[in-house]
Amino acid sequence: MKTKMLSFVLITIAIALGVIGCQGQFAPEISATPGTTTIKLSGWGSSSTEQQLLKEVLQEFEEKHHNIKVKYEVISDQYMDVLKTRLIGDAALDVFFLDALEAPFLMSQNVLEPLNAYIDKEFEIEDFEESLLSSFIYQNQIYGLPKDYSTLALFYNKKIFANSGLNTPPDTWEKLRLYAKQITQDIDKDGRVDIYGFGESPELARQGYKIKAFGGKIVNDQGYPTFASPAALKGLKLVVDQYHQDKSSAQKTDVGTSSGSEMFGQGKVGMVIEGNWAIPYLQETFPNLEFATAPVPSIEKKPGTMIFSVAYVINKQSQHKNAAWKLISYLTGKEGMKKWASKGLALSTRDSVAKELGYDKDILRNPLVAGLNYGTPWQIGKYPGIVVDNFNNQFTSTMLGEQSLEQAISKAELSANRQIEAMKY
Repeated sequence: MKTKMLSFVLITIAIALGVIGCQGQFAPEISATPGTTTIKLSGWGSSSTEQQLLKEVLQEFEEKHHNIKVKYEVISDQYMDVLKTRLIGDAALDVFFLDALEAPFLMSQNVLEPLNAYIDKEFEIEDFEESLLSSFIYQNQIYGLPKDYSTLALFYNKKIFANSGLNTPPDTWEKLRLYAKQITQDIDKDGRVDIYGFGESPELARQGYKIKAFGGKIVNDQGYPTFASPAALKGLKLVVDQYHQDKSSAQKTDVGTSSGSEMFGQGKVGMVIEGNWAIPYLQETFPNLEFATAPVPSIEKKPGTMIFSVAYVINKQSQHKNAAWKLISYLTGKEGMKKWASKGLALSTRDSVAKELGYDKDILRNPLVAGLNYGTPWQIGKYPGIVVDNFNNQFTSTMLGEQSLEQAISKAELSANRQIEAMKY
């Protein structure tokens, strides 16, 4: 354990100088009245609507716990770098957001407080969706309680579909490609495409289910990338072939937008695959947009999607662990969870709350909720940054036509494995 902790310290101290300027992001200390405890909660930026909702939930917590005050701070840039620096520094935080992607490394470094001893029968831990809770369990210890989640679903423009003679969403990837070709046929006299059939997001976070569909894996049990295997390449080939051969898909940079949701909202693509976050964004930003959702089309007759989740965790060095637990237990308890998920900005991780809110019957969110039954959790070992960066850099090169898929992904796998091996010494 000491060796692992030393490794963590060396890694984080190396980035400390690059993010030390962010230390000033802490808000001034709140003067707490005698007998009160102030809890520091840190998270990343989000929409103003979501920030306001969190503020309301925290206010309700404080009303129920008069001796506890919560100081919420947004870390707007380099979240994990700032977080790791603070975990070994004096600017100790008590509770913070932790993405499932980053959880394996921090759970292995003895810097998070195990929650097993705090959980009692009244908390009903069994009420949490197992596929979400499992992402925050390490060596039989629960280190985080998932606050919300999203899967991926197919979003399609109803007006574009109708104009292309399409009535129902595609339920297989073969149909998606056929539909995309049909939509993309609207080409002007200069050969420019006005509307693409499909908006592609080539990042690894969106490709895991395609890799899995043919029996491939992103990483093996030791956390080393295996995404260059023949099975994995079959899944990735679907993306490359549609982009280069069919010419029926576009990336955000091809159409001058900053996200898949935006190119869909602007009507530049007829279909995209996005998460729950896209629903309120599209409804607020493009109120006249007529769209619907459906499950991600099956590949090789197998349903697939990705599962993204975030948890609240406690800093092991916190001086206010009992108060921190009260905060987490409220935020992820039935009352706090219901408030947090009530507006559809987030999906409940508790089964009882999910049933009460009825998002499984919501016409837009039903495919997202159903994805929990077969999705692939977005978690790829202790060194996700290395894995993701190498994949994304090389896969982008393939999408640009600079090298073949096999060459690019083999380079990515080899480079990532070498870097991970070097981290262990």
